[in-house]
Formats: sequence, C-alpha cells, structure tokens
Amino acid sequence: MFTGIVEEIGIIKEIIRKSQSIRLSIACSKILDDVKIGDSIAVNGICLTVTDMGSSCFFADVMPETMRRTGLNRLSISDKVNLERALKLSDRLGGHIVTGHIDGTGKVTSRIEEDNAIWLTIEADDNILKYMVMKGSVTLDGTSLTVAYVDENCFKVSLIPHTAGETILGSKNLGDQLNIECDLIGKYVEKLIYSNKLDRKVKKDISIEFLKSNGFA
Repeated sequence: MFTGIVEEIGIIKEIIRKSQSIRLSIACSKILDDVKIGDSIAVNGICLTVTDMGSSCFFADVMPETMRRTGLNRLSISDKVNLERALKLSDRLGGHIVTGHIDGTGKVTSRIEEDNAIWLTIEADDNILKYMVMKGSVTLDGTSLTVAYVDENCFKVSLIPHTAGETILGSKNLGDQLNIECDLIGKYVEKLIYSNKLDRKVKKDISIEFLKSNGFA
C-alpha cells in the first residue's frame, strides 16, 4: 500500500528484456535506507518487488501482465521514474490510498502553464474515465493528484511547483503516456452495487413454479 507521495526520482540503469517480461535495475539513494529484498516499491505507480540490491540501486522483475497494463514497456536506459516505498502504519497519509495496481494508461493531450501551476489534460478510455470524479483523487505515474476537470473524453489535473519539481510529471509533454490508478473506493462501490443487482435478479427469478419443480413447495 502507498500514498502517492513520491519520495525520490530514480534513473533506469539497466533493462534486461525477455519475450514478454523485463528485469529492471533502478539507480536511487534515499529509498534504499531501510529497504530489503522482498519489499515493495512503487515505480511510476506500479508496485514492484525488490528482488536484488546494489549499493546504489535495486532490481525488480516485471511480469507480462504488468507489461500489458502499464507503460513500462516504453522505458529506456537513463529514463527517470517516480519512486515510493510502501506505507508504514505510523506514516502520515499525505496523499490517498494507493495500491500500486495500475488500471490502465492515458495520454497527455495538452500542457498549459497558468501562473505557478501546470495544467495537464489526460485522454483515457471509458473504463478509466468512469471512475474520475470532480475533486476526487487519481494517481498518475505514482503521484497522488486531484481531478480538477472531467468529461466524456478526458480529465485534467493541475500541478503545483513542488509536484512538478519533485516528480517526473513536470517534464511530461504532448503524447507522453502515464500510468493511471483510479481511486480504490470508487471501484469497491461499483462492485457492491453490481453485486446487489445480481442478487436482486436471482431472487426475482425464483418463482412458485421453480420452487415446486425443485421440491420446495
């Protein structure tokens, strides 16, 4: 579990590619302080397991399912990535509840500077946009942000100078892809509502004829 508050910008040091998966080596410093093999680190919002460590880097394996759902397949050597260690129960929840399980990707279609802020417009599929709520939370490349606008085609976020400078979002340009994790609460609510509809349908289908034919009436 994470908060979407990026701790450090890491640099891709090595990429070992297989047919459908990759092994990453990521150079960093701050987040290695209390990390051990088996711990979870969010890399551009994707929960990855530390499989090995060096003095100034860690290694992580990325399976095919993660490659299909995220933008990790577009990474190159020297690319920068947002990093966050897993949340401790004693930590402040400065962002929002983030699982590190990506729902899909979106594309930057507009970047506009307004005084001290940077507005990013993100184009995404319907299965992403249905969870976007005005003033709700969204995670972009592992960064907790507030949805400032949403319609049937896109949503927008506004970056303050700190967020733009301390994450990779400040360097995003038109056409760049972002990993998106929708708010977990919305997905649970949808599941509960859908389940209730199924329950009502099953109960409605139970008739006297059905009970008689099965020996209950």
